[in-house]
Amino acid sequence: MLFQTLDNKHKCIGVYYDGNLYFDDEFPAGISKTWSYSSSLRNREIRYGYLQCGGESLDSVCPSGIKDDWDKINNKLKAFMRSIHLAKVSLDDNCFYDVVPEKFLLEYCEIKNRITKHVFENFLPPKNLRFLTLLTKVIEDIDQQKLNIDIDEFKPFLAQREARKWRKKVQNISPHVRYDIFGTKTGRLTTKKYSFPILTFPKRYRSIIKPNNDLFVELDYNGAELRTLLALSDKKQPAIDIHEWNRRFLFENKVLSRQEVKNSIFAWLYNSKEHSNEKMLRKMYDKDKVLNEYWDGKMVRTCFNREIPADKHHALNYIIQSTCADLILQKMIKIYDILKDRKSNISFCIHDSIVIDLHKDDKHLMKDIVDEFTNTRFGKFKSNIKTGKNFGELKELFS
Repeated sequence: MLFQTLDNKHKCIGVYYDGNLYFDDEFPAGISKTWSYSSSLRNREIRYGYLQCGGESLDSVCPSGIKDDWDKINNKLKAFMRSIHLAKVSLDDNCFYDVVPEKFLLEYCEIKNRITKHVFENFLPPKNLRFLTLLTKVIEDIDQQKLNIDIDEFKPFLAQREARKWRKKVQNISPHVRYDIFGTKTGRLTTKKYSFPILTFPKRYRSIIKPNNDLFVELDYNGAELRTLLALSDKKQPAIDIHEWNRRFLFENKVLSRQEVKNSIFAWLYNSKEHSNEKMLRKMYDKDKVLNEYWDGKMVRTCFNREIPADKHHALNYIIQSTCADLILQKMIKIYDILKDRKSNISFCIHDSIVIDLHKDDKHLMKDIVDEFTNTRFGKFKSNIKTGKNFGELKELFS
């Protein structure tokens, strides 16, 4: 049974079904398919057209027979959105269905239903659909949380033009992290256009971001991509810092610093540069074995059921980065489950790290969270745990 949600915010509960609007969680029985996820559907088993077609837009999947109707109603939507913006009405604080005419909602949702029906009839679901559905629920919950931004933390930097530019940008953007799960080929998260730019926000200004609860806790893997390659090569994981381990045992020239060793290995790994220590590196990091197992000459197929078209130049990069990204995102889903209905929450994720906004009442959960994070499907990964009262001043707790 096809239906459409009217907003995606926790407090804005409403759906369209069979020509009628329903509000306040009085959903019709048997609804099962819609275009996209809303937090009001959190505990329901629903299939989503947006995931079914791999993140394509409504424009791109709209069948030709209703394209004119869709264009007309979509232009109306854009006009309403411009009016809402000009009137300075915040859609973070108001329900969409309260600021547009009911007649428009009925017409818009009906055409959206027809596009959604077309998607379910003509697109095969991706093999990792279950994972994408769970991940969508996590990132949409993150979207609903407002970052605690302390704009005064910019003051020490305001003599710098760049700092003034970033302060202005922060003041004029919504303090919400909005991820796109289809923003890259490998599955690494990107942020949407109107998201707080958490993935590109300069480290020197991170102190402006503070927890809503008592403490930030950041978890990340030590040398995540190299450890992923080791795991895919069926090699044992070093118990110490992986770059220091490489410096000690794979490089005869002990004069090299940890950073120089790190740069050297990644240049060899992804840029196919010959290396003076080629034999030792290939013995430990078996690139050929991994390529043969996960790339068929045209398509990368990872152990997380992700399929990515790739030539030889990109194949290894896609295998490692995609596997590493999905490993971390699956851990984020598990940690989300541990924190479900608690005072703490996942504040955001930055590539190889997960940042938790921890409430003091949930401190007893940290052992379970750290155990879940460090014990991967590939074995135990050395992890770094940092805490702090703001995102710019996190200190190592233990690893």
